[in-house]
Amino acid sequence: MSSPISSDLKSGSLFYHAEPKPGKLEIRATKPLGNQRDMALAYSPGVAAVSEAIHAEPALVSKYTSRANLVGVITNGTAVLGLGNIGPLAAKPVMEGKAVLFKKFADIDVFDIEVAETGVEGFVSTVAALEPTFGGINLEDIKAPECFEIEQLLRERMNIPVFHDDQHGTAVIVGAAVTNALMLGGKDISRVKIVASGAGAAALACLNQLVSLGADIRNIWVTDLEGVVYKGREALMDRWKAAFAQETEARSLAEVITGADIFLGLSAGGVLKPELLKRMAPDPLILALANPTPEIMPEEAMAVRPDAMICTGRSDYPNQVNNVLCFPYIFRGALDVGASTINEEMKRAAVNAIAGLARETPSDVVARAYGGETRLFGKDSLIPAPFDPRLILRVAPAVARAAMESGVATRPIADFEAYGERLQRFVFRSGFVMRQIFAAAKKQPKRVIYADGEDERVLRAAEVLLEEKIARPILIGRPAVIETRLRRYGLSIRPGRDFDIVNPEDDPRYRDYVATYVEIAGRRGVTPDAARTLVRTSTTVIAAVALRRGEADAMICGLEGRFRSKIRHIRDIIGLAPGMRELAAMSLMITSRGILFLTDTHVQSDPSAEAIADTVLMCAAHVQRFGITPKVALVAHSDFGDFDTNDTVKMRSALGLIQARAPELEIDGEMQADTALIEAVRQRKLPSSTLKGEANLLVMPDLSSANVAYQMMKVFGDALPVGPILLGTAMPAHILTGSVTSRGVVNMTAIAVAEAATAARA
Repeated sequence: MSSPISSDLKSGSLFYHAEPKPGKLEIRATKPLGNQRDMALAYSPGVAAVSEAIHAEPALVSKYTSRANLVGVITNGTAVLGLGNIGPLAAKPVMEGKAVLFKKFADIDVFDIEVAETGVEGFVSTVAALEPTFGGINLEDIKAPECFEIEQLLRERMNIPVFHDDQHGTAVIVGAAVTNALMLGGKDISRVKIVASGAGAAALACLNQLVSLGADIRNIWVTDLEGVVYKGREALMDRWKAAFAQETEARSLAEVITGADIFLGLSAGGVLKPELLKRMAPDPLILALANPTPEIMPEEAMAVRPDAMICTGRSDYPNQVNNVLCFPYIFRGALDVGASTINEEMKRAAVNAIAGLARETPSDVVARAYGGETRLFGKDSLIPAPFDPRLILRVAPAVARAAMESGVATRPIADFEAYGERLQRFVFRSGFVMRQIFAAAKKQPKRVIYADGEDERVLRAAEVLLEEKIARPILIGRPAVIETRLRRYGLSIRPGRDFDIVNPEDDPRYRDYVATYVEIAGRRGVTPDAARTLVRTSTTVIAAVALRRGEADAMICGLEGRFRSKIRHIRDIIGLAPGMRELAAMSLMITSRGILFLTDTHVQSDPSAEAIADTVLMCAAHVQRFGITPKVALVAHSDFGDFDTNDTVKMRSALGLIQARAPELEIDGEMQADTALIEAVRQRKLPSSTLKGEANLLVMPDLSSANVAYQMMKVFGDALPVGPILLGTAMPAHILTGSVTSRGVVNMTAIAVAEAATAARA
């Protein structure tokens, strides 16, 4: 079976799944197991007490085990992605991917289970027998019409939520889009005409969802490979499709499209021709959800119907119908109240929550993530973007409330305000911050020059950046070496077409670069002879000169060589931003506990109080670019004046300087690290502290303490580092470290592009 993906994406995906260890999942213990007593508590004999308690009171399983937060993602591999019936073994990578989405978006743990059974009864019996293990079941990639019967039988047999995401996830998002489109068009759902192209699981679930929202089944017309679904038709029919059969002589999409208010496409690319679109009602909603090619391309639709509202399944157009908008949050709400099922009331609550979020005024978090741009409700914003951090805050509580009100919640939530706060903490613990930066970067892609253009990590990153439409890479390197390595790594990107090259051995701009370098740095000890040598031998100098000349918008270097020499070149050539006295570095650490920024991890060895104040203000401004309100702790080895040393006195002085310059900034110090990160500890030591909650920006007194903390968190804390982020430069320029991965290069490029876009707007 041929794959629909490009060769470069195929190569990258194979590498991604194989390194550094096979697959995308692992199991980790949540309790310590460091001594004999831990062993006795976790296993025999102590675990017997827990088993006895659950045997006596089954509901206690949610208190003492992980079941209440565990979902089974289950398939038989009969309808995988666009690949069809490839079987359960080949479906496993897809199920692991779904598990990753559950964890990343909603902190739900998953076991993926691939069942070698295509018969309905055999599959149902296998899954139903797993009920003691799971708090919910997500059915995935099971072909129609068997998927309808399988879900129905499992819902009848099991006392936990069973949700076929291919059907109901799509249906919920379509329901939200329809709700808002009809509101904009001033139409009543009970009166609109709906025409569907496609009658598979997703299409029929969408239509059933619309009926649940008030659509009249007499106004719904369904077409498939055999044409119109009409009463008496025998070919390609089943009882679920027959529910939408009309008494009609019409036999084609062209015969039923006239006057339609909504076109629902879950079929094949190009099905909806422009001439058919012309015959639809005013202000039509076009849901062209076939992937990768929609039933009609948005620009083609707008050319003939500028009044149309358009949704696709693609990320490069507005109004993307992506199941990740709902399934993690529906399960989050269902699991949190111990729902015995996911019923129509819960799905309607999800529809209304998603539709309502699109109508909300964008929060400051979302606005900052877009560099100040606000996405207002309208034709191009019928549904929220998949990365909107408020989705979990709106959908999960709405689903939980609906479960309680409809009587299927076994563990009702008593305090929804506290529940919302817990969800809010998860948002910034989950690494959502980088998704917002990527969204901002995609809005205004920039040219980024890479000093280490021959490095495998840069080449792989370049492929991702082009795929994501984040940047136009400029690689410094020997063309023959780059070409050879592209072939060796199986990458399909090519110079000229996808990226540009600066050849340090033979580039026609060499003399111009030398002249520019001498002009900039001639009074800093760089002679013409030295400039000629460096422009041939130092790729960092080449990148910085290109950036200074306006041939790039940002630069990335540092994968090879020494950090200090690169700092010197960047300072000499790029220079400091207006008002800046010194460069600084900040590192972002994405940990299991949350998001944490550290400074200064790489540049200033022993900064003065004044330099620390400058650094804090730079860092605070940059943290806000991530959509996060900075909470700053000046960290040292003492708490609030209980021990005087040079470092503690310096941090206290810096506090006064910062508060005078930025009185609105939430900051305090000096304090120990645990005092900064644990509010209860801080309250015991100084209840009147001006810092509330957990600090998210730790400011260290010197380079040694900052870098040691950074390296130890990276290794022992298993934190994902992003950075170092160089601050104070006149133009975006960043120096990575030798341990960076290709993903790290991508992350820093997104930050650099977002930074360049902000500078361009300013």
